[in-house]
Amino acid sequence: TVYRLIYKSKGIKEIDWETIESILHSAEKDNTEHEISGLLLSTNTHFLQILEGRYEDINDTFMKIARDDRHTDVKLISFEVTDARLFQGWGMRGIGVFNFNQDIERMLMDKYGEENGSVRFPLEQWRVLAMVNDINMVHNLPSWKT
Repeated sequence: TVYRLIYKSKGIKEIDWETIESILHSAEKDNTEHEISGLLLSTNTHFLQILEGRYEDINDTFMKIARDDRHTDVKLISFEVTDARLFQGWGMRGIGVFNFNQDIERMLMDKYGEENGSVRFPLEQWRVLAMVNDINMVHNLPSWKT
C-alpha cells in the first residue's frame, strides 16, 4: 500500500538553490533506502512537499521534517492511501519556483494566488496536485533530482 503526504511550510530565511540541494542531499540516503519518492517545490519563502511510500516510512520522515529548523509553520495538507505513485522512479525532485521564467510564474500566480511576491502554494490537496500537473506541463524546468 502506498501513502501520499503533502505539507506546506515557511522557510526561516530566504530559500535558494543551495537550500534545496542541501535538503535533498541530506534526505537522499534515507529516501532511497525506504523507497520514498516525491517532489519538493519552493518559492523564496515557502516549501511544498509531496512524499510517497509506505505508511511507517512516510510518517517517520515527516516527523524528522517537522523538527527541521530550516522552516516553521508546518501545515499538513493531506496524508492518505493512494492508488499509485505520481513520482515513481524519481527518488525526490526539487523545483525552485523562483527560477521559473516570468511568464510561467505569472501564470501560476494568476491561477493559484500570490504570497510574499511569488506563487502561493495551496492548502487543498486537489489544488496542490493540479499545480503539480500545471508545472509538469512546462518543459525544461530548473530542478535537482536524487
